[in-house]
Amino acid sequence: MAEGLRERKKRQTRQYISDVATHLFIERGFDAVTVAEIAEAANVSVNTVYNYFPAKEDLFFDRSAGVADRLARWIRARGAGESAARAVLRELRGEVEAVSPRIGLMAGYDRFMRVIQDAPPLRSRLWSLQQEIHDNVVVALREETGAEEGDPLPDLMAGQICWVHQAVFVHIGREMLVGREPAEVSREVLVLLDDIEELLSEKVLDYAVRAVS
Repeated sequence: MAEGLRERKKRQTRQYISDVATHLFIERGFDAVTVAEIAEAANVSVNTVYNYFPAKEDLFFDRSAGVADRLARWIRARGAGESAARAVLRELRGEVEAVSPRIGLMAGYDRFMRVIQDAPPLRSRLWSLQQEIHDNVVVALREETGAEEGDPLPDLMAGQICWVHQAVFVHIGREMLVGREPAEVSREVLVLLDDIEELLSEKVLDYAVRAVS
């Protein structure tokens, strides 16, 4: 269904407010910028800002919804004969090989990371986001395997799969923070993914294999 004019204008307004806020956060730090200052810089009212972003942290993590369910989407979209963990490893390798900004492989990512480091509310939100990713993976694994509600295995497997994802992001964030080149970090992370795969047990790598029809 095509996007209507009203929806497009709302999306553009939301993106503009977020872009203005991100610029101010990077320039001055998260705690030093108020929502009122963001509204003034974006030429909108404070109420308009809150209509789009219920909390100040939402302005910084404005694309968190897409991140929160990314692993679950990868798992649900896995191919026939492919397990949940192998699907995530494959997708991550694709992002790393493409030197994708979606995983932090881009110039200027160090400034983004410094804002998080210097702001406890953002670090707390990042932890909450990681928990949300885990919970979404658990739901996906239960649905995909038909596991009973009390079965602990989907939760344990989700922990392993999310560890893979987190290890990649932690390494990228740390290396980009010290000014490394994205392409150089990409090559390192491809090796890291091979090491990670070797550390995973066959039980993890062979869990939730999609049946071949």
